[in-house]
Amino acid sequence: MLPNLRTRTSWPKLIDEFLNDNLMPGFFNWETGQNMPAVNITEGKDDYRIEVAAPGLKKEDFKISLDNNVLSLSSETEVKNETKDENVLRREFSYSSFNRSFTLPESVNGEKIKATHNDGILSIFVPKKDEAKVKPIRDIKIL
Repeated sequence: MLPNLRTRTSWPKLIDEFLNDNLMPGFFNWETGQNMPAVNITEGKDDYRIEVAAPGLKKEDFKISLDNNVLSLSSETEVKNETKDENVLRREFSYSSFNRSFTLPESVNGEKIKATHNDGILSIFVPKKDEAKVKPIRDIKIL
């Protein structure tokens, strides 16, 4: 989808928004220069589930921490590639990082948060406290 040209005033901003919205949606923020993987957050009856799309990253590349109900997820990766060919020496490297934080509701059980990694998707399971879980409808007998 192309940006609306009538509402844009800056050509560099137009280019940045086009790149962000069309070429790498939800992954690279051109203004900050940081990778921001797409995140899906869903609520089930017993827990919240956070899924992070991060293809190419291994589970060892992630750091997850919880501090005062703020769940932080970060990653730093560095790739180095060096090629020697007779008189030519070529060295290439890249560095990427991101940091996402989520304020969790008081109704979660922070002690039982678990995470798994499978096929480029990091899944974080945040269980609800028992008192916050949806309880089934109960009929009350009239005495």
